Amino acid sequence: MGNDSDAGDSDTGARTRLVALAAGRGVSLAALSALIGRNTTYLQQFVRKGSPRKLEENDRRTLAEFFGVPEGELGASQRGGVVAVEQGRVLPVSAPLRAMTAEWADVPRLPLGASAGPGALPAEEIPSGRLRFSNRWLKGQGLEPAMLSVIEVEGDSMEPTLRDGDEILVDRTPRPLRAGIHVIRLDDVLLVKRLESGPGGMVRVISDNVAYPRLERPVQDVELVGRVVWKGGRL
Repeated sequence: MGNDSDAGDSDTGARTRLVALAAGRGVSLAALSALIGRNTTYLQQFVRKGSPRKLEENDRRTLAEFFGVPEGELGASQRGGVVAVEQGRVLPVSAPLRAMTAEWADVPRLPLGASAGPGALPAEEIPSGRLRFSNRWLKGQGLEPAMLSVIEVEGDSMEPTLRDGDEILVDRTPRPLRAGIHVIRLDDVLLVKRLESGPGGMVRVISDNVAYPRLERPVQDVELVGRVVWKGGRL
């Protein structure tokens, strides 16, 4: 039977292991916090301050599936019964749930005003929900769940491509600029615009709605937050 000292060692080991896994994958703790739908300082506080003392079961399961490791490495108890025998193997209680979770990624919904850059989400911004995507589909698109956010489009400047109230999937993975629709920060305002490379180090900032003027700005003035890779909306 375990004691408090054993539990403390396990908690410390889980924090150390999480840091190592994040470093090995090249993913920030802030991005991982967004992956599990938490405040972006959540896992930093867990690692540095021990608050919370343990990861909640759903959070631990999602992180374990993301890294492809057993939940025990992140603090799950190794004790307990079994629920099934499959192909001659005894399955632990959490195995069916892990298999189900592995099929899907829950991407956090953020308000349009949120900074969606990797590791740059404001601490006060808390996801308003999650949108579930198939891990198989995401993998086929070359997308990493921890680097994705869903935001809602506001306004009509991108009509007819994007309409007010549409939800867009934003890939925050740092990449060189290429033509397409991006979430950008321009003059301290977060915008959804079509970008094209222009001459002399300029970037064309384009609204698909012809009622709005096209802009050309120096590339250093346009902060790329993420590329829009999917949209969904009401009919």
